[in-house]
Amino acid sequence: MLKIFLSLLALASFLGAEAITVPTMNFNLSSPDTPEQLVSSLNVLVVLTLLFLAPSMVLVMTTFTRFVIVFGFLRQALGTQQVPPTQLLVMLAMILTFFVMEPVGTKAYEQGVKPYIEEKIGYEEAFDKTTLPFKNFMIRNTREKDLALFFRIREMQNPQSVADVPLSVVIPAFIISELKTAFEIGFLLFLPFLVIDMVVASILMSMGMMMLPPVMISLPFKILVFVLIDGWNLLIGNLIASIK
Repeated sequence: MLKIFLSLLALASFLGAEAITVPTMNFNLSSPDTPEQLVSSLNVLVVLTLLFLAPSMVLVMTTFTRFVIVFGFLRQALGTQQVPPTQLLVMLAMILTFFVMEPVGTKAYEQGVKPYIEEKIGYEEAFDKTTLPFKNFMIRNTREKDLALFFRIREMQNPQSVADVPLSVVIPAFIISELKTAFEIGFLLFLPFLVIDMVVASILMSMGMMMLPPVMISLPFKILVFVLIDGWNLLIGNLIASIK
């Protein structure tokens, strides 16, 4: 295979040596000579910054936090140690996040990114129109108490509309709201499995089998119950339904 590739490469170089041009890249740092060069450099800087911050923005501006924490609580409640694996749970949370946030992302693209690419609007207007759908989504899923907390910390007046709420207030309020919601769901997940553990432990104690770990007996029953009620379907359906 390597010989075939090298032969084809050599043949191509002989047949079109003059027609083929290899692009070059220049990484030298120099001051811009024209305003267009400055704008182009700033665009590259903005894109690289967004790519660097993209994973963090996924965590703080979407439902990823809720999904991944609930899945972690579920695994602990079942007592299955590393099953499902952490990578699988994270990927499942990511896929569900994309599924839930797709309408929001599409709306943000149509309103802000696409007109900016077509040079119909400027930086500031594109930023406002792009972040507005995400801001509306976050505010719908944020408790008023959490928003009021950060407004009170910043000593700001109550907003009159969604546009008056800055992202610096919406994002932290949304995060703590998602954390509280995820912990509430996790608590409800623990209850039925905790009952199973208590029943198994009581039966073992009454039989005098105190040296036998209750987890070894309760684990198959917890998995059986979770499978019989179609737990994944029920859990994911209710998780998505809880998102406004």
